[in-house]
Amino acid sequence: MQTFSSREFNQRTSQAQKAAHTAPVFITNRGKPDLVLLSHTEYLRLTGKKQTALDVLNSIESDAADIELEIPPRSPAQRRTVEFE
Repeated sequence: MQTFSSREFNQRTSQAQKAAHTAPVFITNRGKPDLVLLSHTEYLRLTGKKQTALDVLNSIESDAADIELEIPPRSPAQRRTVEFE
């Protein structure tokens, strides 16, 4: 197991991600354990869930499909005039 301070984690995120594939990575905040970074496989093993990463992504996509986003047109007052020389 590796331990990173929160500052180290911010600076070496990819190293922490690689380490989490082999063992949990502890992230400390002000010298005290705060978070644990796990691989998805390890998370599923610990929770006893059989959900795959693809199932998670599909559920996120279906939730996002229900969101309606209306973007109002920009006001002509916001547009700058363009001058061609």
